[in-house]
Amino acid sequence: MTNLRKIQSFVKRSGRLTPAQEKGLTELWDDYAIEPQGVLDFAKIFSNTHDVVLEIGFGNGDTLVEMAQANPALNYVGIEVYEAGIGRLINSAHIKQLNNLKVMRGDAVEFLSDNIADNSLARFQLFFPDPWHKKKHHKRRIVQQDFLNLLAKKLKIGSVCHMATDWQDYAQQMMEMLETNKNFKNTQSAHIYTPRPEFRPLSKFEKRGNRLGHGIWDLIFTHR
Repeated sequence: MTNLRKIQSFVKRSGRLTPAQEKGLTELWDDYAIEPQGVLDFAKIFSNTHDVVLEIGFGNGDTLVEMAQANPALNYVGIEVYEAGIGRLINSAHIKQLNNLKVMRGDAVEFLSDNIADNSLARFQLFFPDPWHKKKHHKRRIVQQDFLNLLAKKLKIGSVCHMATDWQDYAQQMMEMLETNKNFKNTQSAHIYTPRPEFRPLSKFEKRGNRLGHGIWDLIFTHR
């Protein structure tokens, strides 16, 4: 187990599961779940050598499923602790017959440290992480220098790190952390956010925010 971070950046939610979510967590689990046992061999897991995209905190999974469906030549791995979201994603992937999407349940930092090989990821995605909006809780935000340094070890040179948030002060923190980390370079000019790329699907949550006039900030950096 890693000692990188003892402060937890997520809250485990519990609640009643729908039959579809329950099916995803039981009947379909073995088809889509990755059980972390040592360093993972993605070529063996996916039966191909396609580039691997890792997303942390995929929520209900709808946008990750949409991306996997739109990009069959990429392999997607999602990490989440929210069981209803995991069950929903698995059931949806089954319905759409996706074979390029897998899920891991638990602490993303532990998986990165213990189960994901160095220089093995082609893209990293972190969309709308818990903002821990109270200042006293900012230390719980996952985007910190220790996390970025760990992530950099797992990314291939030239790979992409893509983050998005609807909290302006968190966007500013992300920008500061990424721009001051020697492992990452902004794809835009200094201190400039990336216009929302078409390949990042709009979630229901984001569409509602747009209607209410909420801002969205995308940051796309490359690993150098």
